[in-house]
Formats: sequence, structure tokens, C-alpha cells
Amino acid sequence: MIEGSDAAGAGWRPMTVTDLPEVDAIARAVHPGFPERPEVFAERLALFPAGCLILERDGEAAGYLLSHPWHAGAPPPLDSLLGRLPPVATTYYLHDIALLPPGRGTGAAAAALPHLVRQARIAGADNLSLVAVNNSAAFWQRHGFVAADAPGLADKLASYGEDALYMWSMIAS
Repeated sequence: MIEGSDAAGAGWRPMTVTDLPEVDAIARAVHPGFPERPEVFAERLALFPAGCLILERDGEAAGYLLSHPWHAGAPPPLDSLLGRLPPVATTYYLHDIALLPPGRGTGAAAAALPHLVRQARIAGADNLSLVAVNNSAAFWQRHGFVAADAPGLADKLASYGEDALYMWSMIAS
């Protein structure tokens, strides 16, 4: 397990190719209004496996996390293939964290943050960024994220829905 293990054996572990059907099923259950093709999940895993985790609870997948080095202020549109990662990352981007009901309220999302910070440092980024959806901005604010604005950001957020908010957090040195 990566982080966040508890007495019941729940915690984050590295994602593998065999997890992708479960990732797709979880995404459809948790984000029905934000569909992404299975190829998107497979590409994220292939491009940056260290940023892809599965939340396992009682031996079952209860959630997933997809993250990777990226360009600050330029979140990729939903359901888009990246092609490749930037040679120099200006942010470490949390593409998605999706938790089924058994994984919610357990501290699992907060427990994954140290992993994201580690990966950001390895990638040479001094900040984390994400797009908050489904009224999750307050959660991210509690964990040090602030809303950001950048030229053209509204257009980039269009695929994420009306309440989408681009947020970032500097990593303490």
C-alpha cells in the first residue's frame, strides 16, 4: 500500500493494466456527467504509472486516482488523449480522484496528498493543480488549494461543467 492504510487493510496501491475495467466502472458510477473513454485511463497509466493509484477496501477497488506532470494553467479537456507528457512540467496535475461510497469519508483522498507531493517533486514541479468539480472546491480549500485564474482558462474548463474551478497549491520546500 502507498498511504492511508487502516486496520481493515484499506489503502492506496499502484494501479495496473488489469485494474482498468474497474477504473472505467468507477468513473461511470462516480462521474456520470463527465464521461471519459477507457482509452483516456489507459493512456494516463501508460504515460505516468507512478501517478495512477487504486483505493482498495476489503479487497475491492473503492476508488482511483490519476495524476501526471503537466502545464500550469492548462488543464487538459475531459476525455482527451495527451499524446505525451511535457519534457518540463510546470505543475503536477491531479486529473481525477473518484471514490465509491465505501471509500468516501474515510480520509482516503487526504491520505493520497503526500503521494501527489512526492510525485510533483520528482517531476520538478513546485505546485499541484486540479479542476474541482461536483462542489468539491471546499474540500480542496481545506487542504491548501486556492482558486486560480489564467488567460483562456474559462474555455479550457468548459468540458468540466458549470461549477468547475481550477485550483492550485504550492508545495512547501
